[in-house]
Amino acid sequence: MSEFKPSNYQELKSRKTDIDGLIEFDLVVNPDGRGWFKENFQKQKLVDMGLPADFEVVQNNISYNEKTGVTRGIHAEPWDKYISIAKGSVFAAIVDLRKGDNFGRLETFTLNPGKTIYVPKGCGNAFQTLEPDTIYIYLVNAYWSPEAQYTFVNLADKTLNIEWPISLDKAKISEKDLKHPRLKDI
Repeated sequence: MSEFKPSNYQELKSRKTDIDGLIEFDLVVNPDGRGWFKENFQKQKLVDMGLPADFEVVQNNISYNEKTGVTRGIHAEPWDKYISIAKGSVFAAIVDLRKGDNFGRLETFTLNPGKTIYVPKGCGNAFQTLEPDTIYIYLVNAYWSPEAQYTFVNLADKTLNIEWPISLDKAKISEKDLKHPRLKDI
């Protein structure tokens, strides 16, 4: 884990990945004697850097994670997500679960208050907290509903072979997430 240093994030940047539509952003973080300030989501600036112009936020969700090693996912929801961190850091694993040549392609990131990602619908996302009291925020362009159709993949899938910073046998994982199917079975 690398320690977050606000002074390392002084220029808005974006990077396309090998997963179509998945974008990594470096945000500008302004430190001072009180802490730091960042513009977490400014649509036009992000669109200019590659965010789809039709990404219309309708819901803001927050996941508070008390312990290091909390691991959630892999879930592909039927909406796009803009994921950011308000406090702490996470290891994020994104898997393309859409039909096509990139099915099963994996990208990983370390997210902190200066680094965010945009995840297109159909891509599974998972994260593992690297610090206690981590606050994970995600903006979505569709409302959650109990009828929403998700695709799930097991965090320990051998085909994906995700190199979790904290081994899954030491991580805090829900019973539901432990029972997800393998990639070959979805």
